[in-house]
Amino acid sequence: MASTTDFRNGYCMELDNGLWTIVEFLHVKPGKGPAFVRTKLKNLVSGKVVDRTFPSGYKVTEVRIERRTYQYLYKDDMGYHFMNTETYNQIALQEEMINAPQFLLEGQNVEVLFNATDETALQCELPQYIIQEVTYTEPGVRGDTATNATKPATLKSKAEVNVPLFINQGDKVRIATADGSYMERVRD
Repeated sequence: MASTTDFRNGYCMELDNGLWTIVEFLHVKPGKGPAFVRTKLKNLVSGKVVDRTFPSGYKVTEVRIERRTYQYLYKDDMGYHFMNTETYNQIALQEEMINAPQFLLEGQNVEVLFNATDETALQCELPQYIIQEVTYTEPGVRGDTATNATKPATLKSKAEVNVPLFINQGDKVRIATADGSYMERVRD
């Protein structure tokens, strides 16, 4: 058992018959009344994010989560297939378990979270930023760069993102996987 003093970002716990991880937390000590902890929790199975307040000293059951590096292989009707880079064991995950499946490329390394007690896969996380080549985009209009205008571009993974007008076909761009937003152009 652990208490609210052990809370930190990324801490995993069992709560209400589900596995939750802490996204944000804040210890609050009001001038009047007892202290409490305000948290934002994310369900590891469904991905649902909820706000929850705990009284100071509240006891929770800690869950040990292991992160393992897997390599993306392919997708078929069974799901997305990954291979452990150390043991070469393969697993299939459903699309709901992956944080940004539209950016997956064959051979790409990802982190898969496992419940250490029963060895079940919980979630698959791509890196925070990925670099991909633009396979198709319309040419930008010359002289129309004074504004923050964007245009759609198709990446190598077939995902579509909005990029600035100066990005051309064949350019490599850095994309944030959390929201699919353009970050910068990458030079070789």
